Amino acid sequence: MGKKLKLLAAADLHGDSKLAKKLAQMAFDEKVDLVVLCGDILGWTETKDIIKPFKDKNKKVLIVPGNHDSFATTDFIAEVYGIRNIHGYAARYEDVGFFGAGGADIGPGRISEKELFETLKHAYQKIAGIEKKIMVTHMHPRHSLSEGSGIPGSESITRAIKAFKPDLLLHGHIHEAAGVEEMIGKTKVINVGRAGKIIEL
Repeated sequence: MGKKLKLLAAADLHGDSKLAKKLAQMAFDEKVDLVVLCGDILGWTETKDIIKPFKDKNKKVLIVPGNHDSFATTDFIAEVYGIRNIHGYAARYEDVGFFGAGGADIGPGRISEKELFETLKHAYQKIAGIEKKIMVTHMHPRHSLSEGSGIPGSESITRAIKAFKPDLLLHGHIHEAAGVEEMIGKTKVINVGRAGKIIEL
């Protein structure tokens, strides 16, 4: 068993550089090992100071695109800043495996239900042998508390929870349900929200 892993997870920054700096300071103050950004990271005008504050604090960052982030732009910022985009991919830190798929059913980061499940499946296969697994999406699962917003969740994400049994699902997308935690089967589901959530594993 490796050492405990401490995360800061957040979503839906929407290009807010002041929020990015605040979250980066929180990551520094809390001595987190890893920052996970669950999509809708960029804005429509200003994006240059969204990832940089985390890099300035020497933090490792994992991202997935949101429905407002195009897949190409997310790849581009991952390359520019030397961070990991795990849309369809996986990463391992200590003894924890992360796998993810971003996007949603509307916007530049539009993804179909079929493609979303296949992307999660492809990513999961890379860490299938790791005991502790965290799934990272932008969208919320079907039949989750975040549907209280009136916006239906993804059937594919719920299907992936049942198929791959991650210990944890981190997502954003539904601002009104930020901070909501629930159990779906044996998976803890957290809508991490804009304010960010410190998680110890």
